[in-house]
Amino acid sequence: MFTISNPHLLLIDGMALLFRSFYATAVRNNFMYNSKGVPTNAVQGYIKHLLTAVEKFDPTHVAVCWDMGSVTFRNEMFTDYKANRQAPPIEMSPQFDLAKNVTESFGIMNIGLAGYEADDCIGTISTQNKEHAVITVLTGDRDLLQIIDDRISVLIMQKGIGNYQHHTKSSFIEEFQLHPKQLIDVKALMGDSSDGYPGVKGIGEKTAFKLIQDHKDIEGLLANIQTLSPSVQKKLNNDLEMLHLSRQLAAIECNVPISIDFNNTAWSVSPSSSMEICDEFELKTVRNHLLKTKWFEEHDLFASKV
Repeated sequence: MFTISNPHLLLIDGMALLFRSFYATAVRNNFMYNSKGVPTNAVQGYIKHLLTAVEKFDPTHVAVCWDMGSVTFRNEMFTDYKANRQAPPIEMSPQFDLAKNVTESFGIMNIGLAGYEADDCIGTISTQNKEHAVITVLTGDRDLLQIIDDRISVLIMQKGIGNYQHHTKSSFIEEFQLHPKQLIDVKALMGDSSDGYPGVKGIGEKTAFKLIQDHKDIEGLLANIQTLSPSVQKKLNNDLEMLHLSRQLAAIECNVPISIDFNNTAWSVSPSSSMEICDEFELKTVRNHLLKTKWFEEHDLFASKV
């Protein structure tokens, strides 16, 4: 039973926020080590991103999804999936567990399952809960645009903290002249160099979008292949197997075997406990950020004493 009449769940791609935060300061070697010698730059930036989004969009519920290792079911389908990615920098490695510990200390649920990506968990939790809650997803990964529907929107982080592209179903259709799920077929054609799967060799983003806009999906495209230019026909025929495999790799899995107690994602913030968390984990920049938020403006007397 849900105690809030208009629940709004903010689902956060923890990996996207953590990596963005790490590289934003790593370029200046500003790793902000704590007294134990553990770098905290990624964690502090991640929490600032998280708190800024919560303050700006005012959700009733918040949860964070994580990758749980580098190997997923997609590697069984295609061994080169994400094989081109380098191991995280040494300063990044200890911050994965630290980020989850800090998240939990703030009373925010961590979600993840071995063999699946954070995207898959986000897609699954969104699907499971969209009937009784509005879902907003915060990420830097445009792959998640495919899960947008009437009750799910996606925030793509932009440069700086608190800047987003907010994609709703209507704005997506207006911008791309496609429905969100058709993005899967676009990526099947164009591939994804960052994820390491090629799609159809020789077909780029512009052509991929045009083909799906004209033919709706891969089935419609192949059924009308004789109407395409000889060059495009040849490219498709040469890479049919990879086209279908890339389509599977591009699709976010929305039936991951996980579920949550929605009530356990309820958001609340306590100024006093927040300060204790910042002190415990030595998060000075987070502490300074918190003091400027609306939660502390509502507690002026407390803020003046800290």
